[in-house]
Amino acid sequence: MDQQQRHHRIDNIEFNVADIARSKAFYGEVFGWRFVDYGPGYTEFQDGRLAGGFTTGEPVRPGGPLVILYSEDLDETQRKLLQAGATISRATFSFPGGKRFHFIDPDGYELAVWCDR
Repeated sequence: MDQQQRHHRIDNIEFNVADIARSKAFYGEVFGWRFVDYGPGYTEFQDGRLAGGFTTGEPVRPGGPLVILYSEDLDETQRKLLQAGATISRATFSFPGGKRFHFIDPDGYELAVWCDR
């Protein structure tokens, strides 16, 4: 999928977990997911169609994983979100491979938007 086809689509799902090794064993055994480690606090998974990650960098959040959307223009997407009534819950930060920010939608769900530029 090229960059334009990815714009504003769900691109990644991130689970905050207490124990990455335990999560890898569980999802690997049950669903056959494959993993790539990016340091001690982050592991990417591939389910054959969708990518995601396990991280210990944030507290475990009951209620589900963090849904992450991709954007070609992070600043413009943030502007549109604010204009539509979202609140920014975590300011833009860099990580290996790009940068992202988190927002709260009008119903209270936290999502994130990332860019690799």
